[in-house]
Amino acid sequence: MAKNKQEGFVTQIASRQEDFPQWYTDVIIKTEMVDYSDVRGCMVIRPYGYRVWELIQQKLDAMFKETGHQNAYFPLFIPESLLKKEAEHVEGFAPECAWVTYGGEELLTERLAIRPTSETVICSMFSRWVQSYRDLPLLLNQWCNVVRWEKNTRPFLRTSEFLWQEGHTAHETLEEAQAETMQQLMTYRDFMENVLAIPVICGQKSEKEKFAGAHATYTLEAMMQDGKALQMGTSHNLSDHFAKAYDIQYLSKEGKLAHCYTTSWGVSTRMIGGMIMVHGDDRGLVMPPRVAPIQVVVLPIAMHKEGVLDKANEIMNTLKAAGLRVKLDDRDQSPGWKFNEWEMKGVPVRVEIGPRDIENGQVVAVRRDSLEKMTLPMDGLADTLIQLLDDVHEGMFKKALRFREEKTVNASTFEELEAGVQTGFVRANWCGDRECEDTIKAKTGATTRCMPFDGPDADPGSRCVCCGRPAKHHFYFAKAY
Repeated sequence: MAKNKQEGFVTQIASRQEDFPQWYTDVIIKTEMVDYSDVRGCMVIRPYGYRVWELIQQKLDAMFKETGHQNAYFPLFIPESLLKKEAEHVEGFAPECAWVTYGGEELLTERLAIRPTSETVICSMFSRWVQSYRDLPLLLNQWCNVVRWEKNTRPFLRTSEFLWQEGHTAHETLEEAQAETMQQLMTYRDFMENVLAIPVICGQKSEKEKFAGAHATYTLEAMMQDGKALQMGTSHNLSDHFAKAYDIQYLSKEGKLAHCYTTSWGVSTRMIGGMIMVHGDDRGLVMPPRVAPIQVVVLPIAMHKEGVLDKANEIMNTLKAAGLRVKLDDRDQSPGWKFNEWEMKGVPVRVEIGPRDIENGQVVAVRRDSLEKMTLPMDGLADTLIQLLDDVHEGMFKKALRFREEKTVNASTFEELEAGVQTGFVRANWCGDRECEDTIKAKTGATTRCMPFDGPDADPGSRCVCCGRPAKHHFYFAKAY
């Protein structure tokens, strides 16, 4: 176990290099992000963790509204008969469904699924609301919880109940549905990279890995510090599959009945787990400034000295007025103890102010991402810190991108693929056959992550990394959460 030696630090965090899963658990528990509940596989999101989710909601919700989407809410319970209308969909989710069979002491005449996803219940409502081409496009989103009865759980990453948003839209044509699917995928990419500071690979899922009932599924894949992939979000073009199953028809401009084309897309609290595993270090969390519950913590040094606490409060109020999320720590603890706590909680910038600093009209600032210490003038401090927080974001993004590039290799043989997925991502040619996909997973533990948009398809004459037959696609392979 790696122990921080600074003054007053009494808790331990496992080494990332020696035991990454234990490091993750230590960090999320000791920083009071989450706690385990009495219900198997379910987490309690504590205020510090939930504040991150609130900030994610605020920023994403504004992005959705900019593209014309409105929020709604749909029932938690889905009748079994409704779920079964789209055969591929129900087959895909059947192993994860939790069912309600009793209401009080009365046996229900029909089982109710506790929402694993909402395509079925939302499509049933779309069939009522969409009557004419004038009703299209229909662009809705909901923020809610879902339940998937997972066998192996880990807080934020995979839990039996989790929080998410799910967008659902209906369109006149397949081309419009495809444009919507890609627009929302790029909205997610913008958010991952420009808010969470996480570089992502965007691409299309294989037929095996696509969403149950979808025409095509597109994904955003991020690399964690142990080299594994985490699917950060997905966007699905559902074509007219669900529209036909749930009878979503409209009267076209030509006066003919036609089926809609629908989409769905979503991200969840899993993003918080990804954020932790991409940016954290052996001291604890490293929070991206744009979703950090506290962006700046102000620490008065020798606050028993006259004027120190007053000046610290003045600085705090100035920074708050500038729109920063700030906390003044005036607790009766040693500075070293406070340094350790706020470093562990990942606060992007620490500002220290003592008697000598006041005399010199300056403060000492420490970046959490690099632990760089600097002296800043009090004049214009708010503007300086706003710029510094942007610099922290850029530094975190570049560091994560550099790590991913260093841990990504090309493979032309099965042996190279097998070796590469032990430590990171592998790019390789693939014939596209399910049999090879299954063989790779069985022998290496890796899965197809995506066929990237920004990479070349298989070159003419190239061979599948598994079977040696002509390749059709160039894919990313990795072990994954």
